[in-house]
Amino acid sequence: MRSGSISYFFGSFRRYDEAGRGRYPHRDGGVEVRRIFHKLRSLAIEPFNGLFKNIFEWRGQMPVKGLKRCQLFARGAILLYQIVLLYQHQRQQPVGVGIKALLRAA
Repeated sequence: MRSGSISYFFGSFRRYDEAGRGRYPHRDGGVEVRRIFHKLRSLAIEPFNGLFKNIFEWRGQMPVKGLKRCQLFARGAILLYQIVLLYQHQRQQPVGVGIKALLRAA
């Protein structure tokens, strides 16, 4: 973001000053916050993304073209993933184990 730009973030407007740009190491007040968010992302989101790409065998681009089609395809995959987890839970199977084999058998 450019210096002085305004962004909507977590329900409130906030002004960004280009504190994060320039040479490393950054010494501005947001360094610790960015470090925490990066750590949380690496622990929560990235492993899920890797798991999801592995289950549905998405190595590169989406298999469809266009933003709306990609969004619909991804939402369908997430819905299918949730249905499989529910199926495993209801049958008292280990949740999240063997999803790829279950999807291939379907």
